[in-house]
Amino acid sequence: MTGQDLRQLLLQKWGCSYDIQLRQTQGKVFVQVMWKYLEQASFPLSEIEYIQRLDRVATYLNDWGCIERVRTYIEQTRDRPRLGKAVSIPVELGDRASEWIL
Repeated sequence: MTGQDLRQLLLQKWGCSYDIQLRQTQGKVFVQVMWKYLEQASFPLSEIEYIQRLDRVATYLNDWGCIERVRTYIEQTRDRPRLGKAVSIPVELGDRASEWIL
């Protein structure tokens, strides 16, 4: 999966190019679909910067072997990113969790 594939997944699900970030909290890693999106006038990134960010996130997800889990979660969730509330997707890294410090 590439950043462009990730963007297409977000557009199909919610109709917006939402920002995606990786967060580590209490020893767990989460993919967070944020409430800000590229089509907003106040979005802080250009389209090129946005795609570059998604490419970086997709690279991590591919390396961790969890891209299908994230894709399935996004496709099946009833949650929607909204102001102040991201959609958080837990990522299980198993025994290799200590190798990945974000």
